[in-house]
Amino acid sequence: MIGREVIQLRFLNVKIDSFCRKHPRFGIPRLMLCVVIGTLAVYLVAMMDRTQTFVNLLTFDPWNFCRGQVWRLVTYVFVPYNGNVLMMAISLYFYYFIGSSLERAWGTGKFTIYYLTGVVLTALYALVYYWITGIPVPVSSAYYLNMSLFFAFATLWPDQMVLLFFIIPVKMKWLAWADVALFAVDFIRLLVGTRGIVFTMALGFALIPMVAVVNYLLFCGSWLFDIVRPSRVRQRSHQRARTIQFKQAAKKAEAQQRQQGYTRKCAVCGRTDRDYPDLEFRYCSRCAGFHCFCIDHINNHVHFTE
Repeated sequence: MIGREVIQLRFLNVKIDSFCRKHPRFGIPRLMLCVVIGTLAVYLVAMMDRTQTFVNLLTFDPWNFCRGQVWRLVTYVFVPYNGNVLMMAISLYFYYFIGSSLERAWGTGKFTIYYLTGVVLTALYALVYYWITGIPVPVSSAYYLNMSLFFAFATLWPDQMVLLFFIIPVKMKWLAWADVALFAVDFIRLLVGTRGIVFTMALGFALIPMVAVVNYLLFCGSWLFDIVRPSRVRQRSHQRARTIQFKQAAKKAEAQQRQQGYTRKCAVCGRTDRDYPDLEFRYCSRCAGFHCFCIDHINNHVHFTE
């Protein structure tokens, strides 16, 4: 069952990568920088508004959204989660660092799709919950969506060292586990001790982190399941990938490349050795068929299965 889910997730990512190759200009360049600047601007304005009227106009409230305040679908992303100046500064720095790293690894198009999908899924969840229960659960910020970026970063570079609070060196995989613990604590804290209609509202808030996790699994689930699968299963899948008619695929790819005027082309970002003569290209032995990748994506791509 898990194997089938992994194949479906990998197929989804292959389709997303294919779309991004066909539309190289799609996406919002430096998206996380825009989010960080917007969040900082909202924070500065909110400091001068003690009534919090301005911030309340930006949060995603299903009741008001259904009555025409459509800007809330986007503006809740810029609402700061924490009012503490130091913690917010550290959070914004890490959001920018991790978001820009993912954008370089995935490409602007795929990272934009990842972030916007999380934004829409969170808002859609709040709307559906409101329609089912009649209780509006406002989404006050994109905190959990931004935190899910840590999961994606840790999946790609689990042993990458970062300085926690700019002092303590920590591997990303341990920081990601700390995020999992924070998600679990928030979930339990909201549900414990609530009953009746209060429990229904608390459940609505408690499930918001799960939406961010679902968004993460859509894009990184195939890599995550590949990591946690037993080594003997990974070896069998790798051996099956190598039994593909590699020579035939190589001849076909080389003939197509000669017709188009280049020798190598990255299967993720679409860059060629004709346009970037100094860029290094390599071939992935784990992909089914004959697929070339630039040095930026040889270790950060969804493996082809057919």
